[in-house]
Amino acid sequence: MRKIGILLVFFCCIFLGCEKDDLCDGNTITTPRVVIEFYDVNIPANLKTVSNLKVTGVDGNTNLPDSLGVFTGTTILLPLRASQDNTKYSLILNSTSTANANEDFLQFNYTRNNVYVSRACGYKTLFELQGNPSITEDTNNWIQNLIVTTTKINDESETHIKIYF
Repeated sequence: MRKIGILLVFFCCIFLGCEKDDLCDGNTITTPRVVIEFYDVNIPANLKTVSNLKVTGVDGNTNLPDSLGVFTGTTILLPLRASQDNTKYSLILNSTSTANANEDFLQFNYTRNNVYVSRACGYKTLFELQGNPSITEDTNNWIQNLIVTTTKINDESETHIKIYF
C-alpha cells in the first residue's frame, strides 16, 4: 500500500509540475523567412509566375540544404542564416530547360536580433536588411528590378521584397 502511495505522489508531482510553456505549440512563430513576390516588369502592379525556379544556397551556407527545391508560383519564402550576417542564393529561372535556364545570384546582408520566445521554444532570430539585396551583375539577368518593401523581417505575414522580371 505504501508503494502505491509513493507512486501516486510521484505521478502527481510529474503531471502537476509541468508548466504550460514546457511544450512549444506548433503555431508559435519561430525565426521568419524572407517573403519574396514576383511581378511583371512590364506591368508592375501584376504578379507574375516564376517557372521552375531552382533555389540553392551558395558560399558556405552550411545550415541550408544544398537545394531548397524547384518552385513555380508568385511567392517564395527563403530562410536566412541565423549564424551569420549574410546569405547568398542561386536562383535559376526555367531550371528544367537547358536552352532557357538563366541563373542570377541574390545576396542578403542583415543584422540579427535573438528574441526569447519561451522555455520550450527557446529563441527566434529577427532580421533587419542592410540595404537592398545585391544581384550579381551579368549581361543576361532575369531579375530586372528589386524593391525592398520592408527592411524588418519579423514575421511571414507580409511581403518583404518584390522582384520584377
